[in-house]
Amino acid sequence: MAESRAGRIEPVSGHGPLYVLDGVAPRVHPSAFIAPNAAVIGDVEIGPESGIWFGCVVRGDTNRIRIGARSNIQDGTVIHVDGDFPTTIGDDVTVGHAAIVHGCTLKDRAFVGMGSVVLDGAVIEEEGVLGAYGLLTTNKVIGRRELWTGSPAKLRRAMDAAERAAFDENAVIYRGLAARYRAGLGA
Repeated sequence: MAESRAGRIEPVSGHGPLYVLDGVAPRVHPSAFIAPNAAVIGDVEIGPESGIWFGCVVRGDTNRIRIGARSNIQDGTVIHVDGDFPTTIGDDVTVGHAAIVHGCTLKDRAFVGMGSVVLDGAVIEEEGVLGAYGLLTTNKVIGRRELWTGSPAKLRRAMDAAERAAFDENAVIYRGLAARYRAGLGA
C-alpha cells in the first residue's frame, strides 16, 4: 500500500479507499473485499473473506472496530464507534443493507436486517437476529437464537436450529459474491 500526500492509502488488491487517521491505518486481510466506493477509516481490522460492500462507511476514529472472518457488511451500512464503546463484529455475521451499527457487539453468526439500527452497548449474541428496520436500543441484549423486531425492538420468539439455519445462507452467498467481485474488479 502506498500512502499519498493527503494521508490516504491507495486501494490495492481490490480494496476500496482505506484512510489513515492519526497515524492509524486500517488492517484488511488480503482475501477480504472492500468495494471501491466504501470508506474504511482509522482503527479498523477486517478479517479473511469478509466483504464491505458499496457505499459503506466503517469509521474507527474515536475507538476501534473489529470485523471477523466471512462477515458481510451490505451496501450503504454505517459502522461507527463511541469513545466508550468499540464495535466488535464476529465471524459469519450478516449486516443488511443500510443498517447503522454503532458502538455495539455482534457475536458470531449474528444477523442484522436491512435498515436496522444497533446502538451503543447493545449486544446480539451468537445466532441472534434483529429483523429488518429494527431499533436495538442502548445496552439491550438479543440472546442466542432469539428473533427481535420492531422499533424499539422486542423479543418475538426463540428460533429452533432449523429456522435459524436459514439465516446462515446469506453469509454463504455473500462470501461467494465477495470472491467474484474481487476477481472481477482486477484484484
